[in-house]
Amino acid sequence: MFRLRRRPPVCPNGRIPDGQRVYAIGDVHGRVDLLNVLLAKIQADVEKLPAARIQLILLGDLIDRGPDSAAVVERARQLAEASDGVSVLLGNHEEVFLLALGGEIPAMRLFARIGGLATLVSYGLSEDQIAAADYNDLIRLAIDAVPREHLEFMGTFKDLITIGDYAFVHAGVRPDIPLDRQRTEDLRWIRKDFLDSPGPFDRIIVHGHTISENVEERPFRIGVDTGAYVTGKLTALALEGDRRWYLST
Repeated sequence: MFRLRRRPPVCPNGRIPDGQRVYAIGDVHGRVDLLNVLLAKIQADVEKLPAARIQLILLGDLIDRGPDSAAVVERARQLAEASDGVSVLLGNHEEVFLLALGGEIPAMRLFARIGGLATLVSYGLSEDQIAAADYNDLIRLAIDAVPREHLEFMGTFKDLITIGDYAFVHAGVRPDIPLDRQRTEDLRWIRKDFLDSPGPFDRIIVHGHTISENVEERPFRIGVDTGAYVTGKLTALALEGDRRWYLST
């Protein structure tokens, strides 16, 4: 009987290919002010270090909860338009947003419950409009308010990115399942089964989704969601060769 061949577990001090440098930013959740500060810090880091091919990865959950989701999406869109070295992962909040604007009432109900009303306000809806609307009305209002280019941009968001010994996902991975067989549901939503697993995984997993006071660095995973929308701390992991370091607001 044939067995799937798995990639051997990576060394905890993983590497990315020579000549590259990666900056992976955790969940922004509508804090464009913090995103702009962190991007400036990343630019300063780039300028002081030797030349390298830069890859910027946003780990998803650009929207909801914070006050400026529309501005965050636009900032990310402009970055991606200006450079093919910018990638964005689809977080669970973007997933629900797209389903809601696709006309799914249960998704709009969930969207409203997980901080989406702040997103609608950032796109120009008033609190009075939202309070007077039922879920069908909210869908219609949101479709009218959100620019098509933002929806098209979100349609380009990725589920998983691998670079060298690292894999970048929004939430995590299902233990004991090869990366190329992971379900998108797990990549965007998993929590306990992934967080409680000691590994190893096929690669070192860099993720957001679950808030921790500081970067959570474990042998086979690194969590960089430091709760920007409530803590004011937005964090990026930087990787080059076998080195890693962190930048934060």
